[in-house]
Parts: sequence; structure tokens; C-alpha cells
Amino acid sequence: MYPLLSGEVCVSGHDSGPVFEEQPSSLIYPEGLPEGKVTLNCQARASPAASYREDSHYTLVAGNLVISNPQHGRDSGSYQCFAINRCGTIVSRAANLKFGYLRDFPSESRSPQTAYEGAGTFLACQAPAHYPALSYRWILNEFPSFVQPDGGRWFVSQVTGNLYLANARANDTGSYFCLTTINMDISTKSTFSKAIQLTVQPDANPRKSAPNIRVRFPSETYALAGHTTQLECFAYGNPTPKLRWRKVDGVLPSKVGASADGPILTIPDLSFDDEGMYECEAYSSEGRDTHQGRVSVQAQPEWLQVMSDSEVEISSELHWSCVAAGKPRLIIRWLRNGMPLEVNNGLLKISNLALEDSGMYQCVAENKHGTIYSNAELRVQVQAPDFRLNPVRKLVPAARGGQVKMECKPRAAPKPTLFWSRGTELLTNSSRVTVTPDGVLWIYNISRADEGKYTCFAENYLGKANSTGHLSVRDATKIKLAPSNADINQGENVTLQCHASHDPTMDLTFTWSLNGVLLDLEEPNGHYHRTIGDLAIVNAQLSQAGIYTCSAQTVVDSAVASARLVVRGPPGPPGGLVVKSVNETAVELRWSRGYDNHSPIGKYVIMGRSEHSHDWKRMRTDPVNIEGNAESARVIDLRPWMDYEFQVIASNILGSGEPSMPSQSIRTKQSAPTVAPSGLGGGGGDRNELIITWTPMAREYQNGDGFGYILWFRKLETPSWTVVRVPNAESSRYVYSNQSLSPYCPFEVKIKAYNSKGEGPFSQIAVVHSAEEAVTAFEIQVSWEPVQHLSTNGILRGYEIRYWRQHEREAAADRVRTAGLENTARVSGLRPNTLYHVTVLAYNSAGTGPPSPRTTVITKKPPPNRPPGNVSWKTDGSWVTVRWDHVKSMDNESTVQGYKVLYKHEGQSALKVLDKGKTSVNLPLPKDNGYVVLEIRSWGEGGDGAAHEIITHPFHTPSYFLPHSGFSLFLYLFFSCEVQL
Repeated sequence: MYPLLSGEVCVSGHDSGPVFEEQPSSLIYPEGLPEGKVTLNCQARASPAASYREDSHYTLVAGNLVISNPQHGRDSGSYQCFAINRCGTIVSRAANLKFGYLRDFPSESRSPQTAYEGAGTFLACQAPAHYPALSYRWILNEFPSFVQPDGGRWFVSQVTGNLYLANARANDTGSYFCLTTINMDISTKSTFSKAIQLTVQPDANPRKSAPNIRVRFPSETYALAGHTTQLECFAYGNPTPKLRWRKVDGVLPSKVGASADGPILTIPDLSFDDEGMYECEAYSSEGRDTHQGRVSVQAQPEWLQVMSDSEVEISSELHWSCVAAGKPRLIIRWLRNGMPLEVNNGLLKISNLALEDSGMYQCVAENKHGTIYSNAELRVQVQAPDFRLNPVRKLVPAARGGQVKMECKPRAAPKPTLFWSRGTELLTNSSRVTVTPDGVLWIYNISRADEGKYTCFAENYLGKANSTGHLSVRDATKIKLAPSNADINQGENVTLQCHASHDPTMDLTFTWSLNGVLLDLEEPNGHYHRTIGDLAIVNAQLSQAGIYTCSAQTVVDSAVASARLVVRGPPGPPGGLVVKSVNETAVELRWSRGYDNHSPIGKYVIMGRSEHSHDWKRMRTDPVNIEGNAESARVIDLRPWMDYEFQVIASNILGSGEPSMPSQSIRTKQSAPTVAPSGLGGGGGDRNELIITWTPMAREYQNGDGFGYILWFRKLETPSWTVVRVPNAESSRYVYSNQSLSPYCPFEVKIKAYNSKGEGPFSQIAVVHSAEEAVTAFEIQVSWEPVQHLSTNGILRGYEIRYWRQHEREAAADRVRTAGLENTARVSGLRPNTLYHVTVLAYNSAGTGPPSPRTTVITKKPPPNRPPGNVSWKTDGSWVTVRWDHVKSMDNESTVQGYKVLYKHEGQSALKVLDKGKTSVNLPLPKDNGYVVLEIRSWGEGGDGAAHEIITHPFHTPSYFLPHSGFSLFLYLFFSCEVQL
């Protein structure tokens, strides 16, 4: 037992100092909450039970501190619990009581704002005073109509609360309210601002603009390990910029998930590996913008080593250490019974211990992110020698010819003087007997004569004691048949033998170890099987090679014998793989030889993978065959501007070994593109448009940054090319619009890629037609998303379009098939002004796949059924003026939008397209007596109306009238490319 300063006594072996089972936690209490209570929990285990330091200002309930009607000015602050009993005092961690609040927004009206269509803008929240941090949402016009991301156009910053708009649209006009919410431990409160009126000025042609990052995360962000941090990034631009994140000095952690392509990058469960420079990139077809900032990870204190309860004898020396990690650097301090000690490092040393040094000790580690406590109890003991808890062993067996150890460990404080006797003979050190200062008796080269009783005596100034044991001598254990060295190939079996003799009065057991590590011989389906002392090794692997030791053991001694097992197999992995001399298409690799596993290395193979492939594949090398004595090689035929990593695999006559550790990822240098884009085609679109499409080139073929496409196109059989640059690697189409562009006119098109290093080769020339005439009342245009493949039974051959009228069954649907990979088709021969159901199926040699979702379309009203009437003409020199009456549509016909006049003479043809307001046209007269074919028809949304056709020779009076002729349509289609609209 030992006394405390207070005069109470802590009883050794009976009492124990306090140990916290529950400590108070920090909390945020809502300010102004009426008749509330705050409870800070504190419970400690102790014997006798702990008492708790109390303040009359508060109520203490079984160690828990209860604060009634908490008030900010009186009760906010830091609280600690003191647990006390007669063995000592400990202090809890600090718990901070803070008061949360959220004031109302100002009552003044907010100023209205104006934005222009296509331009970016923001609305400021201007949150009122608050604690702690807020979360923000915005309401449009009325609750609960919250502003949604809308494809990335809108963004609500959770740092400032501001609402950002990448590009305004006319329908964004409205009243906006900023809604702020505060979350506290026991309640939640929200308030919203006065309305902010946003008016968007419409623009018939909103201006396009390059991305401009307006929400930028800090250039330096400090975050705590194990916590989650968020970086915000948002850009103005039209079209709406897309966002992507990367780690500039490493690989973006996979745990960021989908946030890597959004305005908020969320990094959960931070570690020091996540430190580094992060970049947000905003990009669109109009350009790109970037912003970078560093994330620095810090850490709360965490124990790496703590002290433990100790019982030490009086007048001895105490050494306690505690080690903690944290960032920034930690401060270490010590407490004894709640009072500070003059020690400011992790090592506590107390010399010449006295009873007064007993008590509860705490090591405290802290930085700005937190404080942690480690507790231990110190008991300084004083006691006369006592063997009752730890007497000398009553029977000590020993093997003849061996050695024996007899221990003497009484409880005593201060440390007693120890000595041994055999009978009445005091034992002293000799060639066969050693008595150590701590009371251990060693006897060597034992014989039968050493049997008998041995007594240990202990003495200090408080008293004396002794304890006696009997030494019994037995026959020694000996190995009779030792295991032999063996040499096998991987996968073979071998048996190592081990037989021994021993004292028949004792049990004998065998154990085996490999390189000093005991083997588990009971593992089912393992490589080892034991029969008495023999060890069978089945399907030996390289890891089974080494020194095998057999140990034959009794309770008094053991005998051992060893043998070496050599397992020959494929080589081990090469080491030290580094990449040197990187250029556009090749690198040099260097490595060091791995272990050959007792069979010479015959050759090496280099494996590699790029950033777009997770599978390792064999790389082409120089030399092609890498000999076993080589330690370097060149990898060739790589793609420029690609990230690669490599492995080296060694092999010998027994097989290929494990690959080396992957090399550090490297990027080959940039070069101009070496291949042309594929899939060049196009067609379709609106009137007066030429649409050119291609397959975007994969990252592995881009060869450098600043990547884009160069299009060359010209009207068939014309000399000059139009050249257009498309500066976006992801682009797959270009639309050329021109009011003079004729329908279904053939164009020659070719394409090549370019990057910052130059231009690549041209593709093959493709022929693409400009847009056809608008879909008529008897047709529908069908388009769909293409599929990659239909099944493993065959290559995709095309698509089947099924269509049926509203009141028909799907089983009776008409069907049209397309060939190839086109994903648009025109279906003709339909009824005008009729509702049709349409579905599309892919097909190959095995049949059709599943249908697409059904869609519904209504054909247009038919064109007027009457040709223009009262056609007349009047000549004037070399010109003739033709006139006719306006065609008026019926209710069930589409509106007339204009007229088409086709004429031809002597191999020359022309088509005039007039708007609705014109019912006359001037045409040149033929220079001789050749025939003239003249056709006049109305046209509109439903197609071309009935034709009034005239064939005359010469052009002065009509010879005859033809109400209908398929020949006129043929002429219109054949000669339409020559028209200048």
C-alpha cells in the first residue's frame, strides 16, 4: 500500500486508479433555446469508485455535468472532467461548448439584375451572420421549386452561397431566393433572402464564348487526414463548359468517383498520398480554361506508443515514454494526478522513486487540430521477500549431459539479496555452476550426482524468505537418423527423414522448421505431411527451398539435425526496372538480374500497357530476342504522347518467372499524327446544309496536345477545296451551311488530324451529299443511336425499321431494311396526315435484335393537288416572262410556301425556286429552234404539288399541255445540283 498526499491510502493488489469509460464531447447548442439543458458525459472505472470535481454553478449527476438553460455569455467555453479516488486523479479531454445561431436576412429589397442571353452571370447570397458553417440552396419563384444543375449550367457554391449561371437563357428570367440552413447537434434552422429579380435579355443569335473559370478553389487548401475535403470549380461559357479534374503531380485517386467530372471534387478519407497539386479544366468546342491549387494534408494527434500501468520498487528508477504522430508538429506534456510536471518531451524519467511518486500519470499530445491523453498508474512498492506467489519449481527435470536453469523470483521491495544452496552447501560460481545477480541458477554438463534439493534464499532490510525445488536427472535425447540434403525441380515431391532415441519415462515429439520458422504441419491440403518424425514435401515450390531443421523434444531437452533443400524453378522477378532515353516511339529499359532459382536465365520478355488498357501485352523490342545475360533493351513501336508502364519477365528451361515491379509511368514525346481519322461520311440535315461526320480519333492516336481536325471539301468535279479546322479532339461532325447549297448535291470530302507538332495524312476521299429536300407528306425521316454489335453470332449488317398506323397491330407492320452502319433513313410511300408508330431493330446473319422503344410520328398534310393555273408568257428580246395564278391550299393540304420552275433546252437545264409572293419568272429564250421543257409546281411543307408542264417549239404558243409526267421529277433531281438558291 502507499499513501497519497491527502493522507488516504491506495491498497496494492486491491485498489485501482480511475480509467475513463466515457468522456465529454464538444457540441454546438442553439442560441436562445428556452428551458434547455446541456449534458457533458463523464464516467470513470475505479476502485474505490471515483468522485468528480464539482462547481457550484452547475449540477453534477453521477459524473455527468448538466447545464440548465445554457447561455452564450455565461456557459460557452472549454470543459474538462476530473476523476479522483485515493489512488490518483485523471483529467478528461477538453469538450468545447459553443452556441450556434443564424440571423435573418436584411429586410431591404434586393436590387434586380440583368443578364444577356448566352452570357454568364451570378447572384450573390450575402448570407447573414451565423455559426457554424451553412449549407445553401436556391429557390426559383416559389418554394419548393429549387434550382437544378440543368446539365451543368447552374452551380450553387457551398463556400460563398452564390448562384452561378454558365450561360443565361430567356427562360431563366424569374425571382430567386437564397435558402440558408444551419445544422447543429440538436436542431436545424433555415432562412431565406428577399427575392432577387433576374431578367435575361433575349438574343436571336446568342454569342458563343470560350470557358472562363469564375469559381476557383484556393491556391492552398489545408485538410485533415481521415476527413473529406471538397474543391469547387465552375466556369462561364457558351456552350456550357464541361469540367474534369486531374492531379498534376500524380494519379487522381479513384475514391473521388463521379466528382472527377463535376464542379465539386470530393476527396474522402484523406491520406498523405492525396497531397499535391490539383487542376480543374473547363472545356467546350470553343476552347478551355484551367485553374490549379495545392492540397496539403495535416493530421490530428494519434498515439504510436503509450505507457502502461507499472509497479516498481522503492528507490528504483522509472522510464516511461509516449510517442505520437501529427501535423503540424506536436507538443508533449505530462500530468501527475491532474497537475503538470516539468517535462516537455515524450520521455518521463524519475530517479530514486519514493512512495509519494505513486499516482495517476497522463501523457498529453496536442497540436492545433486536437489533444489526446494517455493514462497509466504508477505504484511504488515496499515489501519483505515473499515466495507465495512465485515459488521455486518443486520438480525440475534435466537431461544427463545437458544444462538446467532454476529461477528465483520472490516479491520484494527493495530488491533482495539472493543466493542458492544444495542441502547445507552454499553454491558459488564454478566451471559447472553459475549464480547470476538476479538469482538464476545454471548447472552445466549434468550427471546423476547432481540430483537433489536446491534452495533459494532472499533477504532485504524488511525480512527473509526461502523456497526449495528438486532436480531430477533423465537420459538425453539423440538424433539417430538425420535428414539428408536434397535437390529437386519445382513441383516434385521429396521426403526428409528424422529418427531419435530418448528417455523412456518421457514423451518424445518432433517438430520441423524452415529457415528457423516453425512449420504448421496440420494445415489441410498443404505442402507438408509428417509420418512420426519424417517430413514429406508434396508439389514443392520455390518458397519451400531452404534449411529444414528436425527437432526431437522431451520436457527436459531436445536434439536437432538440419538439411538443405534446393528447389530449382523459373527465375525470380528482375529488380530495379527504370526507363531511360524516352522519345516519340521508343524507350530504353534497364533492370538488374533477379534470382535464377538454380537454373540459368535464358531470356527476357518485356510487357507493357498504356493508360487506355489494363491488360499487359508483349512489347516489340530491339533486339527482338533478349538474351539471359542482358540487363537493358529498347522498346519500340510505341505510340507518341502516350503514358506507358512496363514489366520485365525472366525465363529459363523450367519456365517463366514472376514479372518485375511495374516501372514508373512515363509519357512518350509528341509527334504529328500518323494516321487519318476513319468513318468519314455524312449527309442528312436541314435544307441548305452539308453535314460531314467522322469517328473521333482515340487518345492513343492523337500523338500530342492541341489536337483537332482539318476538313477539305468541294463540290464534285470542281477544282477548288474549302478548308475548315475543327479544334476539338472529341468533335465528330461539321455542318456547312450555305443558302446557295442545292439539295442532294455530291461533295468530295477528305480529312486529316493535326496537333501542336504538325499535320497527319489525309483520309481516302468520300462522297457526301448535301441535305435532301424536306421530308414530304408521304415520308418520315427516322434516326437512331447506333449499336456496337448485335451478338457474338455475326457482324452487324444494318437496321430494320418497322412502322404501322395507329389502329393497326404491330404484327402487321411494314418493314424496311438498311445496309451498313448508317443510323438514319427515310421511309416513303406513307399516307399523309396520318399517325404512325415506329421502332428500329439491328440485324445480322443470326437475325434481328431487340426493338428500340416505340416512337410516334404524324406525317405532314399533302401538298396542293392542283397545278398552277392560267399560265401565260410574254417575250421581250431574248427573254420570256412566264406568269400564273397563286395556288390556294385546302384545309386538308399543306400551306404553299413558294413555286418551282424547271426549264431545259439544248442540254442545258435550270431550276428556279421562288417564294410564295412571286407568281412570275423571267427565263432566257433559246438561241435556236431547240425544244423547251417548262414545268411549274407549288411546294411547301408537305412536298411538291401537281405540275403544270409545257413542251413548246418554238417558244411562242403552247403546243399542248401535260397535266402530269414522271419525267419532270427526274429532271428536277438530276439537275438540282446546278441551282443557285
